[in-house]
Amino acid sequence: MKFLVVDPLAGVQTFARQLLQSHGFAPEHILCCADTDTALAQGLAFKPQFMITDWYARAPLTGLQLFQRLRDVQPTLQLSLLSFEVTPEHEFEAEAHGAHFVLKKPFTADQLKTEVTRALEALAKTSPGLHSQLRDAMRPARPPVRQMLPVLPPEPVIKPGDKVRYQGQVHVAQHIIHRQGETVVQLKGQPAFVPVTKLQPA
Repeated sequence: MKFLVVDPLAGVQTFARQLLQSHGFAPEHILCCADTDTALAQGLAFKPQFMITDWYARAPLTGLQLFQRLRDVQPTLQLSLLSFEVTPEHEFEAEAHGAHFVLKKPFTADQLKTEVTRALEALAKTSPGLHSQLRDAMRPARPPVRQMLPVLPPEPVIKPGDKVRYQGQVHVAQHIIHRQGETVVQLKGQPAFVPVTKLQPA
């Protein structure tokens, strides 16, 4: 699925591109333009299926006119609009053109993310031909499978000089050594090292 983002603000273009890529759409399927004339020239060959555009109310070619021109070569083109001014007339016009949303500027990143995600989800439900493509693109990345590690009981905290119980007798811990991921204790008067897990505080 191809996307055309038309907005005079570079920040809006960049965020929209990142947002669409986060949904799994390929970078080469996202075209960003700063004005409607450039968008028309490139869009006629690019043939986008979804356009997010500023209203460009004062431009010789407005956002809605751009949509109508591009729809001649891509009849299934979907529309979403951004505008500093959103009046009831704007909303009526947008609805008449089948726009998914009209988002008032300035908006937050979360607001744009919410509107675009909602539009893509609605499109996936109403366009059978695009449903599987959108579903695959919007499927969240599968988290890596975590290897299940055995749950180990916590090791008793023992310090040199502490009294401990081992094999039914009370001893005094003399040296505590950590080696190869294991803690061992040398008991006073005993040559061997004992795993700390076999000791209990006395």
